Amino acid sequence: MSKIALIVHGGAWRIDPSEHDAHLNGVKISIEHAWRLLKAGGSASHVVQQAVMLLENDPTFDAGIGSVLNRAGEIELDAMLMDGKTLSVGAIAGVQGIENAIQLASVVQQDPTINFLVGKGAEEYARLNHVPLLDPEKMIIQRELDRYEQYKTNPPERIAEGFSDGFDKIHSGGTVGAVALDQNGNIAAATSTGGTPYSPVGRVGDSPLIGCGTYADNETGGASATGHGERIMQVMLTKYATDLIVQGYNAPDACRLAIEHLANRVAGHGGLIMVDKDGYVGFAHNTPHMAVAWYDDNDVLQTYIKPTDS
Repeated sequence: MSKIALIVHGGAWRIDPSEHDAHLNGVKISIEHAWRLLKAGGSASHVVQQAVMLLENDPTFDAGIGSVLNRAGEIELDAMLMDGKTLSVGAIAGVQGIENAIQLASVVQQDPTINFLVGKGAEEYARLNHVPLLDPEKMIIQRELDRYEQYKTNPPERIAEGFSDGFDKIHSGGTVGAVALDQNGNIAAATSTGGTPYSPVGRVGDSPLIGCGTYADNETGGASATGHGERIMQVMLTKYATDLIVQGYNAPDACRLAIEHLANRVAGHGGLIMVDKDGYVGFAHNTPHMAVAWYDDNDVLQTYIKPTDS
């Protein structure tokens, strides 16, 4: 029986101090539930799905209920689940009215004929496979309606670096993700997001793309990314990070080096969590904040959110 490991995140950006407790509480509830499943022998794929579903159900985060609104005032969801044993993938993008996007991604993963579904096709696939649906209007909360009205009159800037000193202060909810190593030595990673605020309709970020926002391979490790998706895509951040394991780095060092690469190569900002094949967990970010929870080598729960903007 191999060492087990688990880490979850609730997004990396600027999180208003008034929302720090909510972010930490959200990742804590998620990982406590998922850890019990993992300790009981649950598969890595099932565990990360359950962890992410709890985060999707928490309106603190930008995934599921409480997600940000696009320029049409609608929520579009992206998610991906990857299994490190088989390299099987389930990904969905641009879907509406799905209560838990990661659940739909899991159903797609189990279908050997497809990897990725988008938009109306993904929504129809959800109906055919009895994935729970929810009126899209019921997923919108007042916080995001208020922000949407602000964006209509004062749209967030989108500079090349993807990190303007206005956009990052207003938007504090974040993408969510989880990575696990189970008792059988299998790794899985999952990521779910509502995207970026006031984005063009149909915009897809890094979260559902293999090797960008999500990656898992038993031979190296698993990772979930968050932050400025366009820049994360350009460097294939999670694949870059897991490839570093082959070079002899462990998860903490691989995360640090990958975020440095994101910054140096494309001036990107984001965060990354990871579990490597030996059960080491790591995370890194170059944004002001990132909400993270993990279990250390003594099975003690740890939580993190950078306490200042320094």
